[in-house]
Amino acid sequence: MRVLLSTFGSRGDVEPVAALAAALRDLGVEAVLCIPPDPELAALATRAGARLAPACAPIRQWVADALANRPPMTLPERAAGVLTAQFEAISAAAEGCDAVLATGLFPSTAAARCVAEQRGLPYLYGAYCPYFLPSHHHRPPPYPGHPVPPEETDNRLLWDRDVATMNAVFGEAINALRRSIGLAPADNVRDLVFTDRPLLAADPTLAPWEPTDLREVVQTGAWILPDDRPLAPELEAFLEAGEPPVYLGFGSMPMPALKDAARAAIDAVRARGRRVLLSHGWAGLALDDDREDAFALGEVNQQALFSRVAAVVHHGGAGTTAAAARAGAPQVVVPQIADQPYWARRVADMGLGAAHEGPTPTLDSLSVALGTALSPEVRARAAAVAGRIRSDGAIVAARQVLAALRREATSGPG
Repeated sequence: MRVLLSTFGSRGDVEPVAALAAALRDLGVEAVLCIPPDPELAALATRAGARLAPACAPIRQWVADALANRPPMTLPERAAGVLTAQFEAISAAAEGCDAVLATGLFPSTAAARCVAEQRGLPYLYGAYCPYFLPSHHHRPPPYPGHPVPPEETDNRLLWDRDVATMNAVFGEAINALRRSIGLAPADNVRDLVFTDRPLLAADPTLAPWEPTDLREVVQTGAWILPDDRPLAPELEAFLEAGEPPVYLGFGSMPMPALKDAARAAIDAVRARGRRVLLSHGWAGLALDDDREDAFALGEVNQQALFSRVAAVVHHGGAGTTAAAARAGAPQVVVPQIADQPYWARRVADMGLGAAHEGPTPTLDSLSVALGTALSPEVRARAAAVAGRIRSDGAIVAARQVLAALRREATSGPG
C-alpha cells in the first residue's frame, strides 16, 4: 500500500507529515511526500525514509514573496496560482498511490482533494491547530478583506458565515479547476477540503479539542519526527561553559522587523544575567558582537537542545511550542501570524510562560515577559506539564489512516 502525504508550507507544515510518513513505514505502508523541494525540507523526507515528490516550488522564496506581495496580487489570485501549480505537482506524485492525505495551505489541500477525487482515491485532511476547524467553542479566522464581525458573538453563525468567506476567497479558482477536470463544482469549498472527519495533529494537553456538533474531529496528538542527531561540538561546549542560556528564534518567519525584535530580546536576556542562544532562522538573525555570552546557530535538534535551556523565546509555531513544552522549557511567545496567537494564549493560560502582546517586542516588554518565564513557579509548572505531552501522535494518526482505508474498502466511494 502507498499513501501520498501532501503539504505546501514551511518546516512547521512539513516535519509533521514526515513524522506520519515514518509511522506509516513502521506499519508496513509506503509513504510518498509531496513537499516543497527546499534542501532542509527534503532532508526531512530522507530522515523519515519516504520517497520525495517535489511540490510546485521551493517554499522559502514563495513565503518571502507572498509576505512582500511580489508580484502584486490579491489573495484569490495568489491562491489560484498555488492551486493550479499544486494540482500538477500532486497529480504527478499520486501515480501508483492508494490514498491521499493533505495538510498545509488551503489552496494546496484543495488541489490534493481534487486529485484524489479525480482518481477515485480516499482523501483525508489533517490540521495542526484547533483554531482552523469549525467549532461553536471558538471564532473562525479572518481573511484579508473579510474580517470576522467583532459585534457577533454567536460562533455558530460566524462559522456559517465562514463558508461564504472561503467561497469568496477560494471558490472561483477551485470550481474552475474542478470543471476543467470533469468534476462537479462545489457549493462549500471549505467542507469539501476539511471533510466531516478531519485529523487534528495537536497535543490534547496543549490544544484540547472540545466536542462540537459542527465537526467530528479525531485528535491524534502532535506528529513528532524522532530526532537522534547530536548537537554540534561547538554548541555542546557553549552549553557546558555556563548556566543554561535562553534560546531565541523565530523559525520560518522571514520578516525583516524580526531583526530589531531579536536585538531587543538579546538585550533583555543579558539584562537578566542570562546567556543567549540565537537561531538564524529565515529572518537571518545574527549577533552584533562577539561576546562570549552568546552563540548563534543554524539547523539544530530542538528535541536535544530545549531540555538544556532556561527558556525558549519564539514565534509560536505549533512545532516549536510542542517541542518546548515536551522538553519542560518555559516559553515566551511573540506571535506573528496565523495560529501563533492561539499558541501564545495557550502557553500563558497553562502557566508555561508568557504571551507577548503583539508581534513587535521592545526591551521593556520582553524584560517583563522573561521575568514571568524565568520564575521558579513557571519552571516547575513547565516541568510538570512536560510529562503529559504525548509522543505517539504520528503512530495514532497512521493507524487512523489505515482504519479509514479499511472503511473505504468496505463501504466503497462516498
